[in-house]
Amino acid sequence: MAEEVPEVIVVGSCMTDLVSLTPRLPKAGETIHGSKFFIGFGGKGANQCIQAARLGAKTAMVCKVGDDSFGNNYIENFRQNNVSTDFVGQTGAAATGAASIIVNSEGQNAIVIVAGANLLLDAEDLGKASAAISGAKVMVCQLEISPGVSLQALKMARTSGVKTIFNPAPAISDLDPEFYSYSDIFCCNESEAEILTGVRVAGAGDAGAAGSLLLDRGCRLVIVTLGGEGCVVLSRDDRTPRHLPTNKVTAVDTTGAGDSFVGSLAFYVARYPHLSIEEMVRRSNSIASVSVQAAGTQTSYPCRRDLPQDLFR
Repeated sequence: MAEEVPEVIVVGSCMTDLVSLTPRLPKAGETIHGSKFFIGFGGKGANQCIQAARLGAKTAMVCKVGDDSFGNNYIENFRQNNVSTDFVGQTGAAATGAASIIVNSEGQNAIVIVAGANLLLDAEDLGKASAAISGAKVMVCQLEISPGVSLQALKMARTSGVKTIFNPAPAISDLDPEFYSYSDIFCCNESEAEILTGVRVAGAGDAGAAGSLLLDRGCRLVIVTLGGEGCVVLSRDDRTPRHLPTNKVTAVDTTGAGDSFVGSLAFYVARYPHLSIEEMVRRSNSIASVSVQAAGTQTSYPCRRDLPQDLFR
């Protein structure tokens, strides 16, 4: 069977989430009782890919998992979500990436990740996926794999005229300057914007100031997400920061909400290129606000059929 060219291709991470629900986050050295434990599928790259797929985009994942039960389960998870596994590699040299997540009763979280096999994704793996990358409409990258591999993927996509979305998460203060110039859409949250620019981001005004610095570094369009406060958008063509608020909802679990937003945005860039960026962001905000109202990461991501259909007009 010929490989189908994806609309959205994600080069990034897979993590097995080990989640504990607790009344509050423990202090250093403290043991507390949790109310529930479950294992889920996570990792920023895979999360973003799964959300785009659930909205109806043809997707493919370029990633590496361990030759272990978590890795096998993850490949099956992709298949069940209609994500192409043509470029999912397995290795015996490291375990599948894992994330230990604690979620308190307000839905806030603390997370420790061990990247494992994610850090073994390399240039050879990108080469195997080069036709799919160059044929896609949108490519998405983050920083839970080796930064050099993410940058190479962005360059491959941009050279082929593919729209690039870069989510610099988890943020690193010494990010290679080339990331800015190879990102069509540079999407970060408040803490990531602060690490990258040194500007303390406590609201929309600060986000605009941080975004302006990112434009100065070569970004074409910057989105700073502000959780329940929505997003700030600014571009090289219109440097005026635009604050786009989101629906106010009661959060059950905010884990993965930023990835739901990025995956939704990738879907809209691929499928609805005629929409303004503000409208794409507004719709992506709406979808992410649905995700925080359920527990878990990918388990909380809505499918197209479960959303208001005016989001797809």
